[in-house]
Amino acid sequence: MLAFLVLLSVAFASSHGASEHFEGEKVFRIDVEDEYHINLLQKLASITQLDFWKPDSVTQIKPHTTVDFRATAEDVNTVEDFLEENEFNYEVLINNLKLALEGQFDSQVRSSGHSYKKYNNWETIEAWTEQIANDNPALVTRSVIGTTFEGRNMYVLKVGKSGQNKPAVFMDCGFHAREWISPAFCQWFVKEAVRTYGREIHMTELLEKLDFYVLPVVNIDGYVYTWTKNRMWRKTRSTHQGSACIGTDPNRNFDAGWCTMGASTKPCDDTYCGPSVESEKETKALADFIRSKLPSIKAYLTIHSYSQMMLYPYSYDYKVTKDNVELNALAKATVKELATLHGTKYTYGPGATTIYPAAGGSDDWAYDQGIKYSFTFELRDKGRYGFALPESQIQPTCEETMLAIKHIAKYVLDHPY
Repeated sequence: MLAFLVLLSVAFASSHGASEHFEGEKVFRIDVEDEYHINLLQKLASITQLDFWKPDSVTQIKPHTTVDFRATAEDVNTVEDFLEENEFNYEVLINNLKLALEGQFDSQVRSSGHSYKKYNNWETIEAWTEQIANDNPALVTRSVIGTTFEGRNMYVLKVGKSGQNKPAVFMDCGFHAREWISPAFCQWFVKEAVRTYGREIHMTELLEKLDFYVLPVVNIDGYVYTWTKNRMWRKTRSTHQGSACIGTDPNRNFDAGWCTMGASTKPCDDTYCGPSVESEKETKALADFIRSKLPSIKAYLTIHSYSQMMLYPYSYDYKVTKDNVELNALAKATVKELATLHGTKYTYGPGATTIYPAAGGSDDWAYDQGIKYSFTFELRDKGRYGFALPESQIQPTCEETMLAIKHIAKYVLDHPY
C-alpha cells in the first residue's frame, strides 16, 4: 500500500511539476496600432524574455492586431513599466500562470487511467491507442509510421470499415507540444466514430465510405516534456550541431516555402525551421506516410490551438490558391455548423492574411501535394486561457469540433476529385 501511495505521489508530482516555475508569470494582451508599436514591442522583446503566444514570434506582429505574450516573473515589472510609459492599450489575460496551469485540472473525472474528459499523458494515450484498436477490430487498426527523435513510436489509427479504393481523410493533433486540447480532440474523434457507428446514420455512412487516418500526437517528445519539465514547451526535442538550443518547430519544417517568412533560422527561436526540410524525424514520418497514401487522401486536417480559426492555404505566401473560392465556401459552411452547438464563433480564411504568414506548414505542404481540402483548425479559446484551457472545456470543444470534421468529411464524400 505504501509503495502504491509513493508511486501515486510521484505520478502526481511529475504531471504537475511542469507548472512549477510559472509562479508570478503573467500573460499580456497588447493592442498594436501601427509600425511604431511593432518597433516598440521588438525593442521590449530584445531586453526581456517574452514567450509569444499569438502570433508565434515578434517578427509576425502586424498593425491593427492584438498580441498575446507571456512574461517571466522577473520581467513583469519591466514589461508593465514599458507598456505604461509608451501608453499601450493592454490587459492582463492571466495574472499568475502557475495558478492557471494548476486550474487546468478542473475536471470532475479523477480516474488514474484514460479519460476523454481530461488531459492524458503520453503513456496513457499510447496504451489507449492499443486498447481502442483491440476493442474495435472491425473499425480501428493501429500502425507505427516512424519513431521520434527520442525513440518513441508514432502511431496512426486507421478508422473505417474495410473496403476497396476508399477515399481517406488524414487528421493529426499535437504538432505543438503545449497545445494540449489538440491531442484531446483526436482521442475524442476516434471514440465518437466508434461509439456512433451503426447508431447514427451520418457517422455510419462516413465510416463505410471513407477511411480516417488519425495521428493522435505528432510531437510526442515535446508533449512528454510539457508533462514532466516545462508545460510551455512548443518544439520537438531534437539536438542541432553547433547549437546548445533544443528543438525545431515541426510546423515550420515542411517543404512549403520552407524557412521564408514567419519562420526563424535561429535554433533558439520557437519558430525555428530546422537545419533542412524534413530534418525532424516526426515531420519526415508524417510526410512519408501521406506520400505513401497520396492517391487516396482527399482531405488533410491539422488540429492546433488557440484562437478559434479555420485556416486554409496559403500561409507561406500572400497568394491565394486556385481553389480559393471553394475552400472559402467550405470553411464558411463548416464554422457555421460548428457554431450551432455552443455558439462558438470561428473566423476563417487563408492562413497568411487571416492569422499571420508562416512558412513550412503541413497544411500548405499537403495542399501542394495535391490534397485539395487542406485545413488547419485553431481550437478554443480566444486567449482568456490560451494554452492553459481547463479540462472542463474539453467536452464542449470536442463536441463542436466533431460537427466541423463531419461536415468536411461529408463534403469530401460528395465532391470527389
